[in-house]
Amino acid sequence: MKSTLALLLAFGAMSPLFAGMPGPNPLVVPLWTGEPPQPQAAGGTEERAQEEGILWVRHVQTPAVEVRLPARGNATGRAVVVCPGGGYGGLAYDWEGTDMAGWLNGHGIAAIILKYRLPADGDVARQKWLVPLLDAQRAIRLTRAHAAEWKIDPAKVGLMGFSAGGHLAATAGTHFDAGDPAAPDPVDRLSSRPDFLILVYPVISMQPAVTHGGSRQNLLGPNPPAELVDRYSNELQVTTATPPTFLVHAEDDELVPVRNSLLFYDALLAHRVPAELHVYPHGGHGFSLALNKGRLQDWTQLCARWLAEL
Repeated sequence: MKSTLALLLAFGAMSPLFAGMPGPNPLVVPLWTGEPPQPQAAGGTEERAQEEGILWVRHVQTPAVEVRLPARGNATGRAVVVCPGGGYGGLAYDWEGTDMAGWLNGHGIAAIILKYRLPADGDVARQKWLVPLLDAQRAIRLTRAHAAEWKIDPAKVGLMGFSAGGHLAATAGTHFDAGDPAAPDPVDRLSSRPDFLILVYPVISMQPAVTHGGSRQNLLGPNPPAELVDRYSNELQVTTATPPTFLVHAEDDELVPVRNSLLFYDALLAHRVPAELHVYPHGGHGFSLALNKGRLQDWTQLCARWLAEL
């Protein structure tokens, strides 16, 4: 009884400290101040729906990042912008977003979940294929702009993407700029180059024989010109400046052929970019953390070790 009373008194003494701590709700930050570039037509409504145990977000109207930070004592200073997949038609927001944030936080890494606009919605003005990339680039810049506030090293900001989100991450990793020093918005003065990439069963290519048809259709349309197909075939866009990359894929993936990861890995090797590729014989597509899937679930441990050694 005395020990219980002492414990209650101890918690009572600590309650002012807990009262001053931030609550459990994550921080959500809009990507853009005012109207974003390539704006959508007014009047749309964002949709959230549970389908087969996954929270899907569609018709994104206000692109934003959801910031989930580890405990300060565990923070490594590293941050990862997470791009959920969904064929450029939706976002598997918890399966490939918030669940990944929990895993990253457990390794002391800040997770910045990206809710990006989707070209499949059909109400995006002009060049719809630019919209997801603009949002991903802005997310990288915005993370660096908040580096001091979020206890992040601005030189340790990477991108993680799944399926079509992997295509977006690979696109941002091969199409970046150093920022515009004359931009009126200080965020736009910062570099959009990610410091590393983590690509999980990614769509890499837009070439018809390799790509995922739905992702290509939603991003580029039914009959894209060859120049646009090549521009968004990221195996053709690798240079010596492409960030170090970790790739994981299942050989029996019937939606996004493993050849996507193989082509990107070969291009990285050709340009002497540090890269690590893990191909598992079984796993199919969309395995997320791969919990209870045998040795496939080891991919997260391998990735954490790779990150620690960067």
